[in-house]
Amino acid sequence: MRQTPRRTIDPVPARRPLRTVSLAVVGAVSALALAACSGSPAAEETTGTSAEGFPVTVDSAFGEVTIPDRPERVVALGWGDAEAALALGVQPVGASDWLAFGGEGVGPWAEDLYDTAPEIIGTLEPSYEEILALDPDVILDVKSSGDEQRYERLSEIAPTVGILEGGQNYLTSTEDQLTVIAEALGAAPAGEELLAQLDASFEAQRAAHPEFDGATATAAVYTSEGWSAYVEGDARVEFLERLGFEQNPEIAGMDADGGFFVPISSEDLSALDADLIVTFLIGTDEDEVTSQKLYTDLPAVKDGRALIMSDQTQANAFSTGSVLSTEYAIETVVPQLSEALDGK
Repeated sequence: MRQTPRRTIDPVPARRPLRTVSLAVVGAVSALALAACSGSPAAEETTGTSAEGFPVTVDSAFGEVTIPDRPERVVALGWGDAEAALALGVQPVGASDWLAFGGEGVGPWAEDLYDTAPEIIGTLEPSYEEILALDPDVILDVKSSGDEQRYERLSEIAPTVGILEGGQNYLTSTEDQLTVIAEALGAAPAGEELLAQLDASFEAQRAAHPEFDGATATAAVYTSEGWSAYVEGDARVEFLERLGFEQNPEIAGMDADGGFFVPISSEDLSALDADLIVTFLIGTDEDEVTSQKLYTDLPAVKDGRALIMSDQTQANAFSTGSVLSTEYAIETVVPQLSEALDGK
């Protein structure tokens, strides 16, 4: 990786949570990770001047990135990157709040994991001056747009872990996101344990719900601009597929042009029809969907095999795709998927 000295950069314009059984296990693994990543003398056995296991080099779509020592000051900018770090016991000093949670910038599944709230950084147009002022040891921008200019400017501040190959336009998978962040933070074993737990959670749900196996599903979204459907690689589609559903083949055959959704004509919603339709709302409400005759005339909707994600907390958990939010979604959303598929 090209190492560039840090310098001043011109700015760019710019309650306690529900704790489930699965999250209790996640919390235990996070505690182990915290012990591994903390600044305590026992955790920082050194070889020469670097913490044990460092420097580390991780791959990204922009080439190899070398992190010379165990990061103590982490800025997490990608979608869900802060939650990945928190699951590993590392508290970012700066983070982006993609879903406008407010406060610490995380959902209820990750509340109370910060001792000190992070500085909230912008999302699409982050303030490079604010990031520079945080004096980060590493910047995480893993689940991100993949904009090379953004990556280059961040790399001038600190070693930056960007998207992985194929992860452009926020298509980094839960597994890839956690794996590369765990490597960068020196917590690879804890990352593996968290992913193993998540795999076990999905397997348990598949065993409990054999009706999911092979059923087709559409992850749709309705906004003020109309209808779209999420495509392969998006966290919502990944979640459904790991439960045993198959992506709606008509949606799968559409070209997303490298993005994470395809537009659907508001004059013909037939492409949305599947064994199950799950609809997300952005800037709209449920009545705006159910009042559309083209929607209510879809066979799946007529049969009751449709779920509108009107609970924003659950929709956010479904959409974020971090290991913590996914466990929360498994606990809270899966029962609704089962009822909807059954036409209840």
